[in-house]
Amino acid sequence: MRQNKGSDEADKRALRRHIAEARRALTADDVRVAAAALAEQALALPELAQARTVAAYVSVGSEPGTRALLDALHERGVRVLLPALLPDNDLDWGLYTGEDSLASVRHGGRMHLFEPGGAPLGPDAILKADVVLLPGLAVDRRGMRLGRGGGSYDRVLARLERAGARPSLMVLLYDAEVVEHVPGEPHDRPVHAAVTPSGVRRFG
Repeated sequence: MRQNKGSDEADKRALRRHIAEARRALTADDVRVAAAALAEQALALPELAQARTVAAYVSVGSEPGTRALLDALHERGVRVLLPALLPDNDLDWGLYTGEDSLASVRHGGRMHLFEPGGAPLGPDAILKADVVLLPGLAVDRRGMRLGRGGGSYDRVLARLERAGARPSLMVLLYDAEVVEHVPGEPHDRPVHAAVTPSGVRRFG
C-alpha cells in the first residue's frame, strides 16, 4: 500500500511539473485571451446566474485568469468571497468589492498572493457559498482535481462536508488540463465541473 501511495505522489509531482512548465510557456496575450474566454464560459453557467455568494480566488502569474470573472460577478451584485492564507495553510475569507479591496501579501518565500484587504470573515464563511470556484492544475474524467499540494483546499472541502454544505464545486483550468487520470487519495473529493476557455465539462 505504501508503495502505491509513493507511486501516486511521484505521479502527482510529475504531472504538476508538466503543467507548471506548460503554463510558464504561455505569453501574456495567451493568458489574457484565455481569461476573457474563461469568464464568458463561467458567467453563462446557471449555477453562477443563480448564486448569491460565490467563493473564488485571485489568479496569479500564468494561472487561468480570474480578474474579469471576479469583476463581472461583483457587478452582478454577487457576494464574492476571496481566500486569505493562514499560517497553518488553512484559509480565512474576506469580501471582494473591486480591485481596491485587494492587498498583495507574500507568504514566506512564496509568490505574492492577492488577498482581501478588509475584515476577515473566518474560515467558516465558506459555508454560505452557493458556488466554490477552485484553483487547480488538472482534473480527470471522474472530477478528481490536482491542486498545488499545499492542502488548503482539502481543508476547505472537508469543512464543507462536515457542515453538510453542498455548494457547486468548479475548477478553473486551461483546456489541456482536463486529463485522463489524476492520482487520488481516499480523502480527495471530486468537483462537479471544470470550466475552461472552450467550454464546461461536468462530472458525476
